[in-house]
Amino acid sequence: MKQIFFLLSGLIGTASCMEQSGSGATEALSDDHKNTPSLISTHQPVVARKSFQHTLPDDPTFIETKDTVSKYGPHSITRNILQDKSGNLWFATWQGIMRYDGKLFTNMTLKEGLGHFHVFSILEDRSGNLWFGTIGGGLYRYDGKAFTYFTTKDGLIDNTIMCMMEDDAGNIWFGTGNGLSCYSGHVFTNFTTANGLLHNTVFSMLQDRNGKLWFGTEGGVNGCYPSLLNSYGNGRASSVIFIREEQLFFRHVLSMIEDKNGKLWVGSQAGLSCYDGKTVTHVRKDFSPNVIEDRAGNLWVSGSEPNHSYMSLYRYNGTSFTEIKRDTQIFGITEDSAGNVWFGTMNGTYRYNGSSFTNFHEG
Repeated sequence: MKQIFFLLSGLIGTASCMEQSGSGATEALSDDHKNTPSLISTHQPVVARKSFQHTLPDDPTFIETKDTVSKYGPHSITRNILQDKSGNLWFATWQGIMRYDGKLFTNMTLKEGLGHFHVFSILEDRSGNLWFGTIGGGLYRYDGKAFTYFTTKDGLIDNTIMCMMEDDAGNIWFGTGNGLSCYSGHVFTNFTTANGLLHNTVFSMLQDRNGKLWFGTEGGVNGCYPSLLNSYGNGRASSVIFIREEQLFFRHVLSMIEDKNGKLWVGSQAGLSCYDGKTVTHVRKDFSPNVIEDRAGNLWVSGSEPNHSYMSLYRYNGTSFTEIKRDTQIFGITEDSAGNVWFGTMNGTYRYNGSSFTNFHEG
């Protein structure tokens, strides 16, 4: 299947055929949270390392960059893009961590002597620290001066980090291939299907304006109110209630955002869906792995059509979809401070200014 090719080359591991739960275009949601189990999570004190004597072997498929500093950007799979508070753009690529200052690209993996791993996810926390999640190589935190390294030896539940989020309390959550880790700054607290997660592969997460935590997994969407998380991340054993969102029971939930009106948008193998707190509306029924909202309120969505060997970048104005760009695959959409839309592909990154594209990869 075409979509399985997309998942294998752009994600990791083995993709399976996905089915969407529910058949109607709009479905009422159940709010029955009774009899949800409360179970004990695991935790482990953290001794973070600033030394990069890696015990994990480098990824043999890591793509070497010709130059540490170059006018060219990544020329490999670029999974995610983030603009930090200082205006620098950061790229999670199969060549490692790359930074763009508006003039030159710096491969930070090579510059700082980091492990040679595929980088998948990026987060900037409220203190300005940057977090980088890898495929099989653990996690890095960058404070602007030095990198700190975390793996399962430090308490992470898994070394494959596919998504990250900072909650209102300042805890950092990591969605992995083997469950959730929550980092308080001192300790990791870990959660799995034993705590009610629908699946241990966690692709996306967010905290909405009401404080509710949402986790998009291989097996559907979980919700969790922080009030139901008992002392998580404080070094003591914790109990948790994860709520199954019945009508958001999609598979392979790859992205979730909350829009300016408080609606939840879910991009999955089943398509693009909108949840207004009561009902789910299926807006697009074909593979839609990435979604963001721009400052004007438009949605930008990557997706594929049935029987097509390519993906497209679409702009959705609330009424109709406009195709903006076709490529083999499209990942990691973001809007910069100037209103340009950046997105990753199999061969690097593009910037779209509303009328034309800039291709930053060499050749």
